[in-house]
This record gives sequence, structure tokens and C-alpha cells, in this order.
Amino acid sequence: MGKKQQAYDKSMERYEGTGAFDEAFAYDGKDLGAVYTKEKTGFKVWAPTASEVSLNLYEQGDGDNLTETIPMTMGERGVWSCEKQGDLNGVYYTYLVRIGSKTSEAVDLYARTTGVNGNRGMVVDLRATDPEGFDKDTRPALVNPTDAVIYELHVRDLSSDASSGIVNTGKFLGLTETGTTNADGLATGIDHIRDLGVTHVQILPSYDYATVDEAKLDTPQFNWGYDPKNYNVPEGSYSTDPYHGEVRINEMKRMVQALHRNGLRVNMDVVYNHTFNIEDSYFQKTVPDYYYRKVGGRYSDASACGNETASDHAMMRKYIVDSVVYWATEYHIDGFRFDLMAVHDIETMKAVRAALDEVDPSIMVYGEGWTGGDCAIPSSEQALKENMARIDGVGAFSDDIRDGIKGSVFEAQDQGFISGKDGMEESIRFGIVGATPHPQVPACRNDKVTRSWAAQPGQSINYISCHDNLTFWDKLAISNADDSEETRIRMNKLGSAIILTSQGVPFFQAGEEMLRSKPSATVEGGFDENSYASPDSTNSIKWLEKAKVLDTYEYYKGLIAFRKAHSALRMAETADIQRNLTFMGGLDANVVGYTIENHANGDTAEKITVIFNGNADAAIVPLPAGTWEICVNDKTAGTASVGTAEGTVSVAGISALVLVQGTDAVEK
Repeated sequence: MGKKQQAYDKSMERYEGTGAFDEAFAYDGKDLGAVYTKEKTGFKVWAPTASEVSLNLYEQGDGDNLTETIPMTMGERGVWSCEKQGDLNGVYYTYLVRIGSKTSEAVDLYARTTGVNGNRGMVVDLRATDPEGFDKDTRPALVNPTDAVIYELHVRDLSSDASSGIVNTGKFLGLTETGTTNADGLATGIDHIRDLGVTHVQILPSYDYATVDEAKLDTPQFNWGYDPKNYNVPEGSYSTDPYHGEVRINEMKRMVQALHRNGLRVNMDVVYNHTFNIEDSYFQKTVPDYYYRKVGGRYSDASACGNETASDHAMMRKYIVDSVVYWATEYHIDGFRFDLMAVHDIETMKAVRAALDEVDPSIMVYGEGWTGGDCAIPSSEQALKENMARIDGVGAFSDDIRDGIKGSVFEAQDQGFISGKDGMEESIRFGIVGATPHPQVPACRNDKVTRSWAAQPGQSINYISCHDNLTFWDKLAISNADDSEETRIRMNKLGSAIILTSQGVPFFQAGEEMLRSKPSATVEGGFDENSYASPDSTNSIKWLEKAKVLDTYEYYKGLIAFRKAHSALRMAETADIQRNLTFMGGLDANVVGYTIENHANGDTAEKITVIFNGNADAAIVPLPAGTWEICVNDKTAGTASVGTAEGTVSVAGISALVLVQGTDAVEK
């Protein structure tokens, strides 16, 4: 033990909040964790404040079956190591870490899999977990982030309703089943998603999380998964056998492989900003207080979950980077959605982007550009939405377009452009240009008085609804309770048209295309806006409803097809938007229109005109010169012409109208 280590042991506070500890002990090796070969396994753990570390080996992932305890040796920069001869594939292990007078048993932070409930790591031959053909698995093509259409899905929600027709209920394997239908013979599951036309499935947290008991899977349980336990391990409740660590790896890989085969990329929701708690965290048991931010003697809580991790500390930053690279390489994950990304510092997000660029530059990185509370680092250092222009290749969710379309998520009765609120035109224009600078969009006039924050349109993740807050349909049910269902369906269609024709990256919650509702399990006639631990009856996708809402489903499908057919809606450069997209002037209140010209971004259409009418009554809008083919109106969306217009056009109340010019631009 060196002098620096002794000094730290005597006065832990001396290094808190300074770079001295990282300077002395930060480790940049690629060999932390259990490095397996058939002949031997090496174990390394970074624990510079420990006075002793030992390796425990177990026969199983739970129970009283300790077989051996091996003392580890401390090496350079606080890394403890040991080696065990023989083939340890399938052997479970933990570390005993002694700090001062306290000894804690911790799962390896770099564990690749675990036993039931994530209480012991497992040594694993990763190649033996690969499904057949996984070495030839390839990512579906993606040129620019703006080419993506993201579909947010909880693994369990897809199949937990009896109407899904899916055998592997609530499992990774549920997303591998093709040919599944509801009672009406309509496609469910992966076939439904593929037919809809989205490009990416974003799965809610699927690493090992704390609040579902994997030993009691016959008992109804549910959680979104924003309570991390083991970051590099698939969630056991989504596997068919949580007791054997290799199974969850294999089945998650099979899910990714199946989605790829169906032309769908897989983005993963990651939650590095906090842990389930502090006292049981393996971070805390391995190097107390290092991985968390503190303000004086208290833990900072920018996550609003009791703690915030310290991404600005070298080994936490390394951990995040190592983890996303592992998921991208071992599981072929295609993108990462960062929960409460602004808890992380800008330098960490830059490091994440740089590391993933080495794997594949088309891997997406985006997140929530806000925190859940006050953060212990200055706002100038946070990966806030307002700081996105400083982080190339990283995007943020646009609450600007979200609330502009339907009203504030924090006020259930609040309305937006589609639902009757006046004066929202500038907020819609702001969203149309993907939160990028545009000479016709003075940011000071929008609803949130937000300045353009995206340097490029691919940084703006445009959405109306996600797992958080009320579903889109439930929001309309509350904010527009006096309107007919037919009127609210028109609002839903108009909102989806805005999202899917705006510059940036469209995103929507699974089931939005089927008017998904989350009925309260406790309040009759009520809705659940925070269903993180609510039952399947609230959270599941009700596939039996599909036949009743086919018109809305087909409308979403048509909008997606139109977007994919027209690259002018997917411009990747802000300068191209500024050069080619022009807003119409002199329109009625609550009407927004624009034209994209010059075969923008290589589009087959010479020009595209898009008009949104938020009024209940029809609006007469003058068109640019020439004859226009109508592809989207209040009833139909797609790539084929459903009529023509010239001179002026009547835009039905609460609807979108999309028209194109160019001989090869539409099907007739």
C-alpha cells in the first residue's frame, strides 16, 4: 500500500470534491471484471480505499453453497486481482470488500450476468451464449439520425394482455415471435411493429433492476425498470430462467437478432444517473461515496430518486463509457436513450459519443435534457437540452414541440395547438424546424420562450407522448372531455402529422397508433399518469382494440411511409433547413403552413407543402403556383395521390394537409 493510499485512508474527506483522488487512482485498463478463458479466469476490481478484498466462489446464484474464498492482491492504482485455474463457466462469484472495520459483499460492477435477483455475478463464456448466426447479425441501415422513427416499448407491455397471441408473455422472446395475431386475425407483436414502418424499437430499461422479485415470477409484478441494480446484466424477469445467468444473455441477444432480421434497430433506455438506493448499491459497497455526488455531508439528488451519480469522477465516467460500448458490441444495441441525461456532465456525454463512434457512428445517443432536481455540478457543465449545441451527435427530447402540440404534461387540463389553445403557432414552427435556428422562427415568441438549442436537426427528438405522464389519448380525454371521440381522434391524427412531418427525429409511445389508454387500477374512470409499478391491466397494450382503431393505425402507417419516401422531411443539416424551408405568411390564426423547395436533401419531390389547421372550422389557404398532388388530408395518409389542388385549398378543421409537386413524387 503506497503513501497516497495511506493518506486517503486517514482522511477520506481530503479528496472529496477534488481531482486528487482520480489523479492518484483512476485506472484506464480494459480488464476489470471476470476475464474468462477455458483454462483460467482472471478477476480484477477497482477498490482503492479497501484494506482487503477477497473473491467468493459459489456453485449457484443463490443459497448456501460457497465453495472457496480467495484473497486478492492489490496492484497499481487500487486494482485488486486474483486468478483461478480451470473452466469456471457458470461459476457464481462476489467480492468481499473490507474498508475500515466494515466488510461488505458486493457483486462485481463489471459482472456480465448474475443469478436470480442479481445478488451474485456469474463467470460466463460469452461466445457460448450467442444464438446461431449471431456473429453474422448486422444493424439495419441508418444514414442519419433524422432517418429514424423511434417506437418506445416496454418488454412486458407488448405481450402481457391475453389478446396478444404471444406465447412468451412478458419475455425478451416475446419479441422474437412472428405470425402472432389477436382474435380478429390482425397482426400483433413484432409483425405489427414491422408493418407500421418504424425504424427503431426503444426498449424501456432492460438491464437488471431491483424492484421485480425474479424468484416470484408467478406473482403479478410490474416495474418500468428505472431502479438499476446491475448495469451490464439483462433483466432476469424478462428471461425464461432467471436462475441460470447464461439464459438471460442468450434470450436478449435473440430478441435483438429477431428485431434486426425484421429491419428494426434496437435502442436501449439506460439509467446511469442514479441507483435504486445508496446503502445496497454495489458502487457504494465497493468504493463508498466515490460514485455519488455530495454537497457537504448530504447526497445530492438531481435524479429525485434519492441520489445522483458522479459522472464527472473519472471512474464513473469510465464505467458509463465501458458499459455502453459493451452493450453495443456484445448485444449489438443500436442506440442509447439516457434517462435524466442532464445529471451527467458534458464531457461524459462527449466521451460516450466518441467511444460509440469507434464501434459504429450510426449508433444513436440521446436523452432527457433535464434533471429531476437540483444538481451538484453547475448548469454550464450539465448535458442540458440548452447545452446540446456543445455536444455533437447527441440529441435531447423536445418538450417544446410536445407541449406546443397538446399542452403541458404537468397540467392535465392544459391544451395545445391541436386541442383548442390559441397563440401556439410559434411553438409549432419552433418544432417544425427541429429546434434549430431559422430566420422565420423568432424563439422569443414561442410558448416556452425557448431559444433554438439544437445545432443540427438530428439532435431534436420530437414526441407527443412516452411512458411518462398521460398517454396522448388520455391527455385528450381530460383536456377535451367535452369534445366527441371523433373530434379527439382528429386531434390525435393532427398531432401525429406534426411529429412525422417535422424536421428532427420522430418518436412515439408504443400503442399511440391505436389510441392507447392507461386506465387507473384504483380510480374508476380515471387514468394512470405514472404507471411505473401499476398492474398489467393498466400498462399492457390491448391488442383486441386494434380492429376498432384501424383507421388511426393506418393513418400513422401512412405518415411514416410518406416520411420515409421524402428525404426533404429528414434534412440532416441546419443550413439545408434554412435554405429550403419557408413558412407561409398571412394565414389565419391557429394555422401553420410551410413549403420545402429545391428537391431538398435529394427528394424526388420538387416541392412539398405542409399545412396544419388547429381550428375547428376549415381554413382556406393560398398555395404556391402550380398543380399539387394531395398525399395527406384529414382522412388519409400515404405516398399515393388522393386528389389535386391549385390556387387555394380548403384545409379541414383540426387536420393536416400535405401536398407535393414533381412528376415522380407520388403514386397515382
